[in-house]
Amino acid sequence: MKVVVIGCTHAGTAAVKTLANLNKNIDITVYEKNNNVSFLSCGIALYVGGVAKDASQLFYSSPEELKSLGATMHMEHEVLEVDTVNKEVHVKDLTTGEEKIDHYDKLVMTTGSWPIIPPIDGINLDNILLSKNYNQANEIIERSKNVKNVTVIGAGYIGVELVEAFALNGKNVTLIDSEDRILNKYLDQEFTEVVEAEFAERNINLALQQTVTKFEGNDQGKVTKVYTTKGEYETDLVILCVGFRPNTNLLKGKVDILPNGAIKINEYMQSSNPDIYAAGDSCAVNYNPTGEKVYIPLATNAVRMGTLVGHNIAGHPLKYMGTQGTSGLHIFGLNMASTGLTEVTAKHNNIPYEVVEVIDNDRPEFMPTFHEIRLKVLFHKETRNILGAQLISKADVTQMMNTLSVCIQTKMTIEELGFIDFFFQPHFNKPWNTLNQAGLAALAKKKELIEQ
Repeated sequence: MKVVVIGCTHAGTAAVKTLANLNKNIDITVYEKNNNVSFLSCGIALYVGGVAKDASQLFYSSPEELKSLGATMHMEHEVLEVDTVNKEVHVKDLTTGEEKIDHYDKLVMTTGSWPIIPPIDGINLDNILLSKNYNQANEIIERSKNVKNVTVIGAGYIGVELVEAFALNGKNVTLIDSEDRILNKYLDQEFTEVVEAEFAERNINLALQQTVTKFEGNDQGKVTKVYTTKGEYETDLVILCVGFRPNTNLLKGKVDILPNGAIKINEYMQSSNPDIYAAGDSCAVNYNPTGEKVYIPLATNAVRMGTLVGHNIAGHPLKYMGTQGTSGLHIFGLNMASTGLTEVTAKHNNIPYEVVEVIDNDRPEFMPTFHEIRLKVLFHKETRNILGAQLISKADVTQMMNTLSVCIQTKMTIEELGFIDFFFQPHFNKPWNTLNQAGLAALAKKKELIEQ
């Protein structure tokens, strides 16, 4: 059996390594447009901020490693067309310009995503950059060395992390977003306002509830000003972080996809064409809190899904369990994380919910140091199943979100959370774990309602 893998970042790398280790008799051929694999784009801000000193350390695999496992690696090759009827791919060598036809028995679409580039006047001016791959990371570092004013467009995780990195490097930073607050897809307002206050203390300009209408440049073609629906901002460098779109044009009209282009998959990672598998940012995921197929481009989703592709093609079938979209962030000493639904997304999905909040210190007050934790848990008003959670603290207690992710996946109720067995040790926590406290608070709240 011959397996062709198109694209080799997180999902592709995981699929190739898993397949090669499980079945040595399968012919694996990889086509990748770049000259590298497995680049952790989530580390770009750490690289820009100087935390990660060497960008080469942001790779966890290499073409050489995959080749040593038996895969045939075609780097800097672009697949131009997929013929699903004859099971062929039309490929171009980007170095020589040569084109060829290759065949497959099973096709793995791990083509990932690409930053959305809005059609704004002046978008092609010099020093307007994207933040996605290794080459772009190096370009951001190089271009930012001698600039003073930096504008980041998009207040999601990548945008916010880059804002921190530029601010720590002494740049004047403006963050523009059309929403009324930052990180609105991940955290509710009481959490995002804490981060916004940190930004304000560092003189970071938050230009919210406004969209970019035009870029202006100088005689050398370099960007000098950003115009929005509410104002104008002097700038020397612009980083676009307005979101990602799945790279799936090769299969448009050939398999079932969402309106945004994300490939729909079944629980064995197969598209509507059973010989075509998909994983990572190129496809939709099964979102457990709602039961819907949604687009959540996260590296964690990608490596899990790619690994499952390898198992399933190798003849060791494993079902995809879905995701809660669990993620974390560290900004200016604040540790925050979320999983599942926020109040915003629960309302958007018309899901009846209740909320319980816990504000407590991470350790007993007799310890020499302790930090406040703010935890919020959403649960279904009728079934009492946990739907989502968020937390923020200067203490690193973000692993609580991984625990709550499991709780959502297993459909645990909020009351059951109150009595889960957690250890206690004063160096780490309190006799009643913060998660236990959330469950107990919900139980007390329910008792009050019954007595009324």
